[in-house]
This record gives sequence, structure tokens and C-alpha cells, in this order.
Amino acid sequence: MQSLPALVYLDMQGNSFTCDCDNAWFLQWVITNKQTQVSDAYNFECNFPPNLKGRKLLELDVRSCTVDVGFVCYISTACAVMVVMAVSFTHHFLQWHLVYAYYLLLAFLYNTKHKDKRAHRYDAFVSYNANDEHWVIGELLPKLEDEQGWRLCLHHRDFQPGKPIMENITDAIYGSRKTICVISHDYLASEWCSREIQVASFRLFDEQKDVLILVFLEDIPMQLLSPYHRMRRLLKRQTYLSWSRAVAHPDLFWEKLRQALETREDPAGEHLLLSVGDGIPGERPDQ
Repeated sequence: MQSLPALVYLDMQGNSFTCDCDNAWFLQWVITNKQTQVSDAYNFECNFPPNLKGRKLLELDVRSCTVDVGFVCYISTACAVMVVMAVSFTHHFLQWHLVYAYYLLLAFLYNTKHKDKRAHRYDAFVSYNANDEHWVIGELLPKLEDEQGWRLCLHHRDFQPGKPIMENITDAIYGSRKTICVISHDYLASEWCSREIQVASFRLFDEQKDVLILVFLEDIPMQLLSPYHRMRRLLKRQTYLSWSRAVAHPDLFWEKLRQALETREDPAGEHLLLSVGDGIPGERPDQ
């Protein structure tokens, strides 16, 4: 049509029209041009495709043939915002759940989890904050390894260099019969310690075995434990040891810890009273 700028009259009656997006330009030209008169255009009928045969050409809706850039931008932006919000929420609230699930899936796929159940490398993995390392090295390690003969797994000594930290933690917890959590104010404030007890409690709830031993280095009021829902949940169902209350009877503390390491993992087995004191920090224990 651009090659016929002087065209005044056009008669296309009797032609067979294909009503698809390839001819959308012609439909728009018939409606909008002001120079050329198209004879009897309102009676043009579609001949193809079959489902549109007999339909008036000018009644064809060609809006689907054009891309609405504004609408596409709106949909793309809305989806991008939703994805960013979902990723942010997942990273903030579910990051470590997903990491743990990933490594648990790997363990299941390669059967390492079941191998660890049959032959544990360690008797216990010790979860502690770096600020409490002096107590672990000076008190716990000599008693449990040197005197009682237990094989312990410690961060600085037994973690594999170059391996992702969460993979080291997961392997250490599942590669040990039990996990000893040395709890203090610094422990509660540590992100990595929180992940360790989280993985250990996941194993506890998943396997339904008595695999977790809680050792309190300090008296911690219950109101300070209120933000740590998982810790409070564990305290209601797990026995524990209090080092701060064992000053007068240290031998009893180590004997109770030895008994805890010797007890069967089956929760239906004998349930020892491990507390060396009158109850959990700030609250009477639910024994």
C-alpha cells in the first residue's frame, strides 16, 4: 500500500481472506487510512481458518497479535518482586533448614546416613562456642578422652579443612553416637552454635533416639531462653547437666556424663536423672 500513495479507490470484493495475524496490518489499514476508500469492506468475510469461516473481517480482534510492552513490563516486574521477596524470606527464615535438607538428601542418596548408623567414628560430637574452649580443652577433654576413654569429635581438631562448614557439622553429628552441647550465654549468641544444635535436634526428632546431651556451663534464666524456642522444647523433653551447680560434687557430674554417654540411644530405655542440682535454669525440670 505504501507503493500506491495516490490510491483513492480499492475494490477487493470476492477475494478469499485469511484471518490471522499475518493480515492484521491490512485490517488496521482498512480502518485507519483516510485517503483510500475500500469498497464494501464491512462485508469482507474470513475464509480461513475453518473455525473463523464466514466471520466478518472487520470484526476480527487483532489485539492478541500485538505485544503490549507495558503489560509485559508490569508482569515481569511483579514476578521479579515476588521472587525477590520469596528468596529473601527463604534466606532469612529457612536457609539452614534447606541446607540441612540438602545434606540429608545427599546422605540418603549415597547411603552414608545408614552407614553412620552402623559404625560411628566418634562417641560424641562436642558443640561449643570458641569462648568456652578453655573449659572444653581443660576440663571436658581430659576427663572424657584421657580418663574415661571416649572418642570425641572437636571442631578445631577433627573437621576436614576445605570442606563446607555445614557439611562438616552434619558429618560430625551423624558420625557420632551422641552430641554434647556445651551451653552458655556465648553459645546462645552464636549463629554457628545455633545451627549445630538445630541439626542435632533435627536428628533427635528424625531418628527418635536419645542422641543429645545438654551441658549448661552457666545458670541461664528461662526468660533469656524464651527466644530460643528449639532450646526450650529440648529442655522439656531432654535431661541435662549443670556444671555451675556441680562445683561441690564434680565427681558426680562426670559420673552422670559418663552414664549419659553409655545409655542406649533408644528413648524407651532407661532414662537417667542427669541434673546435678535442683532444676533447669530458672525453672523446675520436667522429669
